[in-house]
Amino acid sequence: MSQDPELLRRLLRAKDRMDGASHEEWPVRRLARVSGVSEAHFARSFKDAFGVPPHRYLLTRRIEKATTLLRETDLPITDIAFQTGWQSLGTFGRTFRDVTGESPGDFRAREKAAQHAPDQVPVCILSAAQRPDLTIAVSEKRRQTGGDTNESEESEVP
Repeated sequence: MSQDPELLRRLLRAKDRMDGASHEEWPVRRLARVSGVSEAHFARSFKDAFGVPPHRYLLTRRIEKATTLLRETDLPITDIAFQTGWQSLGTFGRTFRDVTGESPGDFRAREKAAQHAPDQVPVCILSAAQRPDLTIAVSEKRRQTGGDTNESEESEVP
């Protein structure tokens, strides 16, 4: 679907703001204000233009930043969770595992143990290869794998 160039510039403005401050909260209302369009029009147009809803795009940026911090720093995982925009360590860990297939601690341990030379591969190629694949919503992915733990947690509460 071809979109108006002015609308695309407005959408890119919002996308750039999310990229620059992915640790912040970016509800559709705020993004629509940045773009100068209505909330419904923004959400629909963003998905048409970039192939994913704004929330999923933001989640991808947060996971990318977290994987970089896990790989390149010795910061505690809790600090990484809060620096990348999660409000709780549990949500970060569950979402990270749902998206990448492993916990943040396991990811860090595997990366530290791996003997490879990333300096021989251009950064843009590494980033593209390591980008999380969020073609479906995380909650849908959990349902498909049977990993939705909310039901079992709720049923165990006395």
